[in-house]
Amino acid sequence: MNDTEVKRVIEAALMAADGALSIDRLMRLFEQDTDQPTRAQVRAAIADLQRDCEGRGVELRKVASGWRYQTRADVQPWVARLWQEKPPRYSRALLETLSLIVYRQPITRGEIEEVRGVSVSSNIIKTLLEREWVRVVGHKEVPGRPALYGSTQQFLDYFNLKSLEEMPSLAELKDLDLAHPELDLPQPQKDEKSPLRVVADSGDLVEAQQTRH
Repeated sequence: MNDTEVKRVIEAALMAADGALSIDRLMRLFEQDTDQPTRAQVRAAIADLQRDCEGRGVELRKVASGWRYQTRADVQPWVARLWQEKPPRYSRALLETLSLIVYRQPITRGEIEEVRGVSVSSNIIKTLLEREWVRVVGHKEVPGRPALYGSTQQFLDYFNLKSLEEMPSLAELKDLDLAHPELDLPQPQKDEKSPLRVVADSGDLVEAQQTRH
């Protein structure tokens, strides 16, 4: 296949897919062809498609599980009017729990409760597991062998991240409650240097998530 044909197939696949596609997944599209493109051709086609999106309302972006088309952040307020339902708002308790798992993983439920100073509702853990934002990554070798929780690739995809290294540092999150008063969240129970400060940013990301094709 020539470069133009490869590019057209990849563009169509990315537009039709219900999630991000990795290079390996894109390569499998051509497995039955006698004239298969190389990985270099596939990567070049993706780079071409990215350039084609410059100045448009959509972008081709790489997240944890691969490449996907999505609307650009600057047009999101208008695109959001296509849907009447507002994005979900999550409680501070849920976002505190999520932030602790992300920043201190692997971590047990008991350790989360120790930091927060209050018990963690079973419904919070259930919600995070059902959303596939967290998963059980093992068990701590102590009496009772409590589950250890960690974040998932789906978490990274949802929040538009390629890896955990792209997460903002705790120092960057220090004053987010002041920067985002529209979140209308209750005041945290811990001091400013606690990982709980990530809550405001998490809430903002939940509501500002970019629309995907």
